[in-house]
Amino acid sequence: MNDSRRRRTATASALAVTGALLAAGCGGEASDSSAQTSALKGTPVKVMVWTPENTQGSAQPGVRLTALAYEKWINANGGIKGGPLKVITCNDKNDPDEAEKCAQQAVAEKVVAVVGSYSLAGDRYMPILEKAGIPYIGGTGVSAAEFSNPLSFPVNGGTPVVFAAHGMQLVEEGCKKISGVRYDVAAAAIVSQFLTLGVTSAGGAAPKDLKVPITATDLAPQVATATKDSDCVSVILGTHSDLFVKSYVQSGAKTRLGSVVGNLTPELAESTGGSAGPLEGAAITGYYPPSSDAVWKDFVEAAKGQDIDTTNGANGTTWVAFKVFTEAVKQLPTITSKALVEELNTTSGIDTGGLTPPLTWKASTALPIKGLDRIHNTTATELTIRDGKIEWAKEGSTFVDVRKALTAASAG
Repeated sequence: MNDSRRRRTATASALAVTGALLAAGCGGEASDSSAQTSALKGTPVKVMVWTPENTQGSAQPGVRLTALAYEKWINANGGIKGGPLKVITCNDKNDPDEAEKCAQQAVAEKVVAVVGSYSLAGDRYMPILEKAGIPYIGGTGVSAAEFSNPLSFPVNGGTPVVFAAHGMQLVEEGCKKISGVRYDVAAAAIVSQFLTLGVTSAGGAAPKDLKVPITATDLAPQVATATKDSDCVSVILGTHSDLFVKSYVQSGAKTRLGSVVGNLTPELAESTGGSAGPLEGAAITGYYPPSSDAVWKDFVEAAKGQDIDTTNGANGTTWVAFKVFTEAVKQLPTITSKALVEELNTTSGIDTGGLTPPLTWKASTALPIKGLDRIHNTTATELTIRDGKIEWAKEGSTFVDVRKALTAASAG
């Protein structure tokens, strides 16, 4: 990628790191009907998915592809209550106006739900969905509305949970002096706050908060500052984390690196030396088990032969969200948006097959923090890069719950 393009896309990439990771226009398209779909005799169950594609910044085409892969997979396995799942897609182009159009189309199409989507514009589309009574299941936790709107049903804890867990993981793995490197924008400042919370709640010293100008392409100065008097560096630059790693390799530094899933990727590890490179053993914090875990076998099978990165957090969230949708609507005598919202708000626990703990959105399980009360799943996973792949950090690892740390900070 040339320098001019990096400058144009840096701002959108910086926003995208707070989450955690279509056909032109918003006209929407359903996938081609398959033999399995035509064999299903029940009423089609219509949902919508949107994500940015063919655009500057953080494009996530895998979200659409994952949704369509799930549609094909579920329809080949009996559909939903005997009827085919029909997925309508929309490209929000990283543009709030386009995101609104996607939401308006969801209303016009009378979809049952919006499932597993990716967008930075939740504050624009959630009011439209709320007015129409259409639930938003999944999401990526990159906008305030996803954490607070009563029609939002996140399947993970978004930015607050994963970065608090990341700070705790760094301390637990022996990091004593930590630097966090992030873009100099307000959204990334929030990331830094939760990283600090995780570090200090685990007994560590508050990390250095190092800001990178969004137009920067040579990060040698930031590498020098981050690695000086630090034993660990958390690289929080989204899809441009490669800029930091490139300068890090050139510097000859040996400080340990880490981040949340989606920043330091297996592809980046492979391109920088694989098991002999600087990312071997990096502390990676995620929302879910690694894609090599058996709990992902259906997703891995469904993704075969397609351009779907099964390690991508946004793609994984989309699959989880569709699992949640499917399990919830199975309980409904008649599948409607209103009935689905009621089911999600009262369920004692939706089983995702080990992709997450059982999920519920009862008032009693909400995170008791104003503005974050739609977060119910406060767990994360501690991972690492081993032999160029993301794996569990330790044998026998499982979900780590950071609810206590978040609520204690809010109360204090």
